[in-house]
Amino acid sequence: MSIPGLSQKELDLLRRYDTPTICNVIELFHVRPPNVGYMDSRIKACFPEMPPLVGYAATATLRTAAPARENSTFGGGLDKQIAAFGDISSPPIVVFQDLDDPTAAASLGDVMCSIYKSFAAVGLITSGAARDLEQVRKLGFPVFSNGTICSHGFWHIESIHIPVHVGGVGVYPGDLLHGDLNGVTTIPHDIASDVAHICPEYVAAEQVILEHVTSGSATIESLAAAKAECQHMIDALGERVAKR
Repeated sequence: MSIPGLSQKELDLLRRYDTPTICNVIELFHVRPPNVGYMDSRIKACFPEMPPLVGYAATATLRTAAPARENSTFGGGLDKQIAAFGDISSPPIVVFQDLDDPTAAASLGDVMCSIYKSFAAVGLITSGAARDLEQVRKLGFPVFSNGTICSHGFWHIESIHIPVHVGGVGVYPGDLLHGDLNGVTTIPHDIASDVAHICPEYVAAEQVILEHVTSGSATIESLAAAKAECQHMIDALGERVAKR
């Protein structure tokens, strides 16, 4: 059964903030250790200039090194994958685990991304490689990958709507994801709404230090005071969420 998603207003609020801020706010809730839940450095934004990506994981595994065991055309499994978008909250983010080791060919190209976008997907994350980057950039379709490869090989989907492992993180169908040029993190469903609404206050706390050190009048003593004020604001946020 699909977990109810955030409102459009809450999704838009999450898009206003960078992924490191999202990670910082998640830490306030103590629902997981601070060194888990986000993808490692293998997964990079192909278009760092694009704004944050927010949506729900439409998961699949794929292979490109050898043909599918069943007779199928290139792109086998794509229709079933798109049909499964209806099983998760919207908007979907396509998440591929490339089962080939090493990666043999690209997980995506401009035609495929155009198809996904036409069915309301807002981005794609793969543990494999990307291609057609110039054309995909023109689509305004955020993509995250472990590199680039010029060919699609024997591209086919093995399984859809199952748990996958991408960038060191287990991603389940319908997981809420947030990604930008800094990387990709999951956001636990039970705190997602709170995270969206607390981000502005967390940013305001950090701004105390940033404004002070750019004022031109900072001293060691005044910096200590600014840091203490920032930490006091963050601690107050932590105490508040602990009572939620």
